[in-house]
Amino acid sequence: MTPTPAPTVRSERAVEIVAAARRILEGDGPDALTMRRLAAEVGMQAPSLYKHFPTKRAVEAALIEQGMLEFGHALHTALSARGGGGAVVRLLDAYRTTARARPALYRLATAGPLPREDLPPDLEAWAGEPFFLVTGDPWRAQALFSFAHGMVVLELDDRFPDGSDLARTWRSGAAAFTAELVRG
Repeated sequence: MTPTPAPTVRSERAVEIVAAARRILEGDGPDALTMRRLAAEVGMQAPSLYKHFPTKRAVEAALIEQGMLEFGHALHTALSARGGGGAVVRLLDAYRTTARARPALYRLATAGPLPREDLPPDLEAWAGEPFFLVTGDPWRAQALFSFAHGMVVLELDDRFPDGSDLARTWRSGAAAFTAELVRG
């Protein structure tokens, strides 16, 4: 297992700014996260904010980093647990639970191009490693991630028909992947 990547070291004020950005993101959504609103939230003028984060993208990258660290920890923890229907089930349960608990952060971290150059080295690989550890194959790992991501997005967007048993759908997906892994 790959060690957890070191998070970016930030000044106390920058940490405060990221925390405020997260409150805005999670409370009011991504459209509410503007540099002007963020500066007001932390009690500074917008130009002063740029001393800590040169662009909104830099603030978003800091949030994505937090999200990937949190998701990675949740997924790695799920794999180290025992029981619960097997590794695939534990992984998918942790993925779904974590994404649903932080939908705005989840969407920020998983929608659109990933600003890899603004993230700590190896963070993306470490956060996604549980999918590889479960499947033992990079292509199956991508397929399992794609299933989980697609299910979460459809669920967050309320795109399933009324009366859908999403728990059963998740279990069916887990069973299909588990059977594929056994067939190898």
